[in-house]
Parts: sequence; structure tokens; C-alpha cells
Amino acid sequence: MGSEPPSSPQVVEDGGEEDEEELSGGEEADLRSSSGRGSLLTRRGITLRVLLKDGLVEPGDGVLAIHYLGKNFVGDLLNDGKIRWVETGQIFNSPSAWATHCKRLVNPAKKSGCGWASVRYRGQKLVQYKTTWLHKYQPSADMSLVSEEDDDEDEEEGKTAVQADEKNKNIKPGLDVMVSRRTDRERIPVRYCSLGTRDAARDPHTLVELSAFSAINRFQPFNVAVSSNVLLLMDFHCHLTTSEVVGYLGGRWDTNTQLLTVLRAFPCRTRLADKDSASAVEEEICQNLFMRGLSLVGWYHSHPRGPALPSLQDIDSQMDHQLRLQGSNNGFQPCLGIICGPYYHGNQGVASTITPFWVVPPPEQRPNDYGIPVAVEVTYVQDNFLTSDVLNEMMLLVDYYRSAPDLVQFSQYWCPDTTMMDKIKGSLSCHAPKDQAYSQILEHVYSQLSNMH
Repeated sequence: MGSEPPSSPQVVEDGGEEDEEELSGGEEADLRSSSGRGSLLTRRGITLRVLLKDGLVEPGDGVLAIHYLGKNFVGDLLNDGKIRWVETGQIFNSPSAWATHCKRLVNPAKKSGCGWASVRYRGQKLVQYKTTWLHKYQPSADMSLVSEEDDDEDEEEGKTAVQADEKNKNIKPGLDVMVSRRTDRERIPVRYCSLGTRDAARDPHTLVELSAFSAINRFQPFNVAVSSNVLLLMDFHCHLTTSEVVGYLGGRWDTNTQLLTVLRAFPCRTRLADKDSASAVEEEICQNLFMRGLSLVGWYHSHPRGPALPSLQDIDSQMDHQLRLQGSNNGFQPCLGIICGPYYHGNQGVASTITPFWVVPPPEQRPNDYGIPVAVEVTYVQDNFLTSDVLNEMMLLVDYYRSAPDLVQFSQYWCPDTTMMDKIKGSLSCHAPKDQAYSQILEHVYSQLSNMH
């Protein structure tokens, strides 16, 4: 994803009728200060360069994506607001130009790319960032000017959107329902036995069902105990944003009892594609582990709106972590992977689905197969109280995501009778410490969430 572009990259400008117009610095300033329906270029004038200058998006490798008719395209967002297509290194002046080019490769009859509705930045449609910009700088502007592009959804998503609209006709008026979350195409997990040998053409985001150790004639080679405070902090982190998050797990490994005890979660307060700050964040976590006499024993990440099952990419990452923790002395130390699915509508009730997993290497005679993802049986240990460390981490996360464009809007509705705030409260109550005084402490955290919009 971070591959260097060709020395003389081709710049593609053809974006169809909806391509954005380039603005000078003065025009961009005028755009911020104008307001109402007659404002300057309310729809087309909001370019990626404008969003970058105002901090609503950040440049990065692989942060842009298009999913169209079963094909996936990944792009880098450059500092000047242009897009570099990872696969070829071509440079595009706008989302519309890139979307049109990619879609015509799949469907030559495609007339336009609907760029702002088709291109996603860190999993969220760009048109939603445009709406955020208008709310901030032109609160009186006509939002229909933004939504015009969103009406022209990808062919694959059209039917789902219509079905969602039909479902929501019965919802009480006035409820701010997250209808768009329901229109996301669901990734259907596949069975491991259907994968076969590695295939570069296979989507790395393909989800894979977990196997049982017994199904592959193995015993789980270690026992695992996880503190309820670990689950609480991890679940809280995963609920805050519509983008994927990641964090590390600290604990101890006892070679005599073969018991892995997970005692602390360390959320990464950084973006997955933010390579510049990742090393500093990881160094801080390493220092925290050392200060507490803990070892790195695993990692977690979220699938915000999908099943809590590993993707092919997750399987490879888990295998890398396992090999790294094992080190060069060939001593065995397990590395636990955990996936949290907070907003998947297939979950039972409001509780997040939390899936501990491990990866068994493929058979020696089939070295080019994927690793085998297996479910790990875990004992959950109830903590007596909420520690100050956990509370401090929660407040740091609140501060980090406070102004993020992908922050979950907790006043909105997850389902017709449950707000997002009800959802997070209900899920976290599943990890409640024995001392009920925790509820008063968490109410302070929830009040902070309510004031983040």
C-alpha cells in the first residue's frame, strides 16, 4: 500500500460532469465564510484539499477505498488532496475522477463515478465528511446540495438501501436513526476448508469461520484467563468510532501451569494507517507494560459493523504476532488475538460479540495454505472494582476521538428503541465489576460522551 509511485505518474483528470472544481486559497477562505443556499460552490467547491486543510481528513497510505461490483480498489490520499491508486501509481485529481476510472474498468458502460458517494475514507463515505464540513462552516446551507450525489448509490448497494427504507417507514418520526449503517453490505464468512492454496486475487477482507481445536485433532495448547476490566476497556474503545481500532494486551505467561493471564488492555490512540505516530504510540505502550511488570501477550481490534470473525488479513497478522512473541529462543509463548464486533446487527441483544482466536500453522506439506483460525476457550475473571488506570484510559480515549469525523453519534439510534448510548451502556454492563460503585464512575464518562458532538 505504501509502494512508491512511478517516477512520472499519469495524472487522470476525467471525472465526468461531477468532477470538483479547483479553488484558489482565497476562494477556499470565501467558501468558509459564505453561507446559505447561494453560497459559493456549496457542493462542488468542497474538495479533498479543503477537507485536508480543515483537518477533517488526513493524508495517508491506503485510507481510501472503492467497492464496486465485487471489486476492491485502494488509494492513498496525498498531501495536496490528490489520490494515488495503489495498484498502478496513477494520480487522480478528485474522488470522481478515480471512481469513474475504476468503475469503467469493471463496467465500461458506466457514465460517472459518483465519487463522493462511492469513495470511502477509513470506511466512511466521503460525502459524510462533506456534510460535516457544511455543518461546521455553513450551518444554514441547504443539505440537499450534498445529498444529491448520495442518491446515486452503487448498483450493488441500491437494492439494500431500498429495503432499508421500506423497513424504516414504520419507525417513529423524529428519531435520528442510523439507516446508513444497515445498508452496508454484509460480508459472508467462508469455511476454512473452502480456501485452499493462497490466491493473490482473493479479497484479503474475506471473513473465515473459526474451527475448533478438536476439529483439527488438536488440544488447545494453553489456558487463558481474561480480566473483566480488560473486556470493559476494549469494548468501550471499539464503541467510540465507526472505523476499526486496535490495541494491545498485557499480562503474564506461566510456563509451569501453561496459563496465559490477560490483565490489561492498552488502546492505541492512533489511526490504523497513521505510520508516523504508530511507533510513538507503541513505544509508550511498551513503557507502560514494563512499568507494570507485564508482558505483551496479545492484541485486539474491532470489526465495527461486521461479524467478529478474522479476515484473511487478520489471520496473517495473528500468525506474524505469534512468531514475533515466540522470539529466537524457540520457547513457546502464546499470543492471543481478540476481535470485537460492537455494532453488528447479527449480535444477540446490545452486547458486543467478543471472539478470542489463535492461528494454527498450515500443514508442512501445504506451506502455501492459509493458517487455520481456531476458537480459544477463555475463562473470564470478574474484577472487584474499576481501577483508576482503566478510568484514565477511558478519558484519554474520549479526548482523542472528541473531534473525530468518524465518532459515533451517541444520540442517534442503533435500532428503533435503542440509542447508541443505550447500546454502549448495555454492552459495558456485561463486564461490570463486583463493586456496584462503578456505575456512578461510568456515568461521568457517559456524560462526557454526550457532550462530544
